Amino acid sequence: MLQVLLIGLAAGVASALLFASLATGSLFSIALFYLAPLPIMLAGIAYNPVAALIAAITAAAGLGIGGGLWFFLSHLASIGVPAYVLSYLVMLARHSDRDLEWFPPGRIIFATAILATITTSLTVPVFGLDLDTYRATLKGVFERILRAQFSTPEGQALKLPNGANPKATLELLATIVPPTAAALSMATNLVNLWLAARISRVSGLLKRPWPDLTAVTFPNIAPIVLLVAIGLSFLGTIVGLIAGILSACLLMGYAILGFAVIHTVTRSTSARVPILGATWLTVIVLGWPIVVMSLIGLADGLLNLRGRMNPPPNFPTNKPNV
Repeated sequence: MLQVLLIGLAAGVASALLFASLATGSLFSIALFYLAPLPIMLAGIAYNPVAALIAAITAAAGLGIGGGLWFFLSHLASIGVPAYVLSYLVMLARHSDRDLEWFPPGRIIFATAILATITTSLTVPVFGLDLDTYRATLKGVFERILRAQFSTPEGQALKLPNGANPKATLELLATIVPPTAAALSMATNLVNLWLAARISRVSGLLKRPWPDLTAVTFPNIAPIVLLVAIGLSFLGTIVGLIAGILSACLLMGYAILGFAVIHTVTRSTSARVPILGATWLTVIVLGWPIVVMSLIGLADGLLNLRGRMNPPPNFPTNKPNV
């Protein structure tokens, strides 16, 4: 138990330092900030979920002592609790007739979408308790940022490059930033979870077998939840806002399924590496092709694209999956 406690404390300190690095304002600090969940997840996956819980509390408490209640709540809600829950789910298993059944990767992705929705939704009351107040506050924040960026004093009308309409731009930012931030939070947690599992596997501390990530599937309820969320997102209320956030997170999840489809269908092609490289690069650089990947993932859920395109019998499927 002492080892678990020490590992939890060390991981918590590391997570707190990564989180606090954002205060330096450098570009590199942003990358470090996004890695804040990694030590907590690593403690939970490589050692024990209790170590992850200790790490989450330690990091939040340290930041709270140094920066106040806001830093305590911010780390605990956005970093600590999601990191602990996800590492717990990774190591969750039940006994079956023959062997242990580990918590499926698809359900972990689905849970990550729900967690990202909850953590983003918790910030809504900070900006307003109704949709109009929320968006008005957000637009005020973005206006101050744009004025500082373009050196526009408060008394002057805000002017944007290329003759862009400031009012329309602020309205667009207030609309797309919340779901985008939630989807980015989800992606960040999944990347950190993958890194933690990889590090644990390389070090020989991963207790569960490595899953075939190209065969990942969502629970049957996922498309129903997505359909309901999209429908509710058209409501002009806070409920509609939260439903839009959930829709964005679930579509991010389906984009991951889309990548799984691409990885599967290219297994037997000699041009697999260039195709995968071009696909990933295009999505990372341009951004908007992530919508195409989401549509591919949705199509796979409806039409079982991967099941229809199994590799030939002589293809070595026992190779490590990407």
